[in-house]
Amino acid sequence: MKRWLFLGLLIVLQLSFQARAEEPAVSRFAHLALDCVHQEYPNKISHVMSGDQDVAPPRELTPVFYGCFDWHSSVHGHWLLTRLLRLYPDAEFAGPAEAALNESFKAEHVAVEVAYVKHPQRASFERPYGVAWFLQLTAELREWDDPRARRWLTVLEPLEAALVSNMETWLAKLAYPIRIGEHAQTAFAFGLFLDWARASGRTDFFSLVADRSRAFYLNDQNCPLAYEPGGQDFLSPCLAEADLMRRIMNADEYARWLSVFMPSVPVSGGGDWLPLAVVTDPTDGKLAHLDGLNISRAWMLQGMAFGLPEGDPRRKALLESAAVHKKSGLASVTGEHYEGGHWLGSFATYLQTERGLGKEED
Repeated sequence: MKRWLFLGLLIVLQLSFQARAEEPAVSRFAHLALDCVHQEYPNKISHVMSGDQDVAPPRELTPVFYGCFDWHSSVHGHWLLTRLLRLYPDAEFAGPAEAALNESFKAEHVAVEVAYVKHPQRASFERPYGVAWFLQLTAELREWDDPRARRWLTVLEPLEAALVSNMETWLAKLAYPIRIGEHAQTAFAFGLFLDWARASGRTDFFSLVADRSRAFYLNDQNCPLAYEPGGQDFLSPCLAEADLMRRIMNADEYARWLSVFMPSVPVSGGGDWLPLAVVTDPTDGKLAHLDGLNISRAWMLQGMAFGLPEGDPRRKALLESAAVHKKSGLASVTGEHYEGGHWLGSFATYLQTERGLGKEED
């Protein structure tokens, strides 16, 4: 008995040490979000107007998520603060993060956003990328056993219901996948949709997304990884698909599928089999996407390894490439330029806290 108590204490101390070691990095990410979630300008809105009455500043159109340059970046900036407040409740940024979330998550603000997305000409608003990140936010709140999380979730649930309804209508009609490296990509969004469905107990929505995923991707072969990256990608079409499919397969099924879909994954070690993306101008918002690509590749490579059986020889190459991409990607999250500073912290937090692997802490 004493031996098990000692081992338990060691594990607790190890996790505590790891959290303290990570805190300076995540503090930097938290402050990037704090600096922008209520910064209205510069702003890029994707706004369909039906008349002069729809002319308004961002803070009036979408009064919850108006900062961080665009709606989806504001959403995942709020997710970042929620995630880090959950994992690091005693950090120096915890108080400001809670205050920022309290300021944003107000019922009267959410009511305006609900009316906005229910407008008949806005059914495609932030579809699917921004919606996927919003569901990641409410999934985080659902998984966090804390009175603040329950209060914020209650406030956000009407918007959640409206956006899920829009996605159900869209998925029932969507005939083909969207295989690009930017916001419209379906594979990345579907992965977050599935994670939300699990967290919320929505087996019907999980089945809908899983069925669409199988229809779109199950028979894919020889994904052209050599064609990547595109010049302004922040998501890999090939890796995002592979990271999605491990969510709906057991390890053995996934190993067989991956052998057909991506036969180029080495069976020996080494992290240089997938070259890093290179950013030539971090002040160019579109070119700076490639910093985000290195980060998202890292978590997708980890996810692929996580989905394979423990003895699969490809795991080593996947994890070593993930480490190379992680080192480069996280080094780019400086906040020096707003073009990357308004969103890269969210990608870095998703990677650093291993959110996509389901290793949750209460």
